[in-house]
Amino acid sequence: MRGDKTTAPARDGAYTAALEELLRGVAEGSVPVAAALESLRRLPFSDLGFARVDHHRNLRQGILEFVYAPGKTREQLLAIVEAQLEHDESSVVVTRVAPEEAAAIRALAEKRGLETIWRERAGLVAIPRAVPEARGRLLVLTAGTSDLPVAEEAETVASLLGAGVRVIGDVGVAGLHRLLGEQPEIEQADAIVVIAGMDAALASVVGGLARVPVIACPTSVGYGASFGGLSALLAMLSSCAPGVAVVGIDDGVGAGTVGALIARGRPA
Repeated sequence: MRGDKTTAPARDGAYTAALEELLRGVAEGSVPVAAALESLRRLPFSDLGFARVDHHRNLRQGILEFVYAPGKTREQLLAIVEAQLEHDESSVVVTRVAPEEAAAIRALAEKRGLETIWRERAGLVAIPRAVPEARGRLLVLTAGTSDLPVAEEAETVASLLGAGVRVIGDVGVAGLHRLLGEQPEIEQADAIVVIAGMDAALASVVGGLARVPVIACPTSVGYGASFGGLSALLAMLSSCAPGVAVVGIDDGVGAGTVGALIARGRPA
């Protein structure tokens, strides 16, 4: 009710204190509304002691706050996920998570009546919320079937960011006719993610065919001198196709994010 001076108990933490100070400034007229809105783009996070969870990354950047699971206990993961569910409305994505921890996260979501996505091969669990209507065409190509776990990570992330995504697997250069059969898809795409291990030659080939940006993602797939994906990374960085940009080894999150941002275009 307007004019009611009763206040709910405040949550402890730097976020709450800063937010209360900002709201008082707006109420007293010392902080203009426009300035307050700008501050809110940078302010909100939850300080959990072991983590500072950014709740306004989507507002600020148009992307998600990803949770990297390795090195975190189950209790820490659950606390971070709970903070995200409590304080913002965007999708929650936990990457490189073990099946046991993923099950605990899914149970937490289900208690709140929320659906989950579990991509076991990629080790990714997501709680989709406020997903934008799909816009743009992102094509994800893999050189081999063994690259599909990274492709699943890229596909899921890009879809949650609101891009239309199609994955086409096993079109590597060892059978070039397989790729050439997908030329219509390449021509219609707004951005292309190429995921490849081994010699990673697929990125240069696609870069020489496409008229849109190509995001190359090296994988740790390969024999002999692949060095856990290092040879693929160096090959992609050395591509002679000028429209190819490169993310890190097995970085489906980065590839999917960049691909979605390009495919969707700048927000109106």
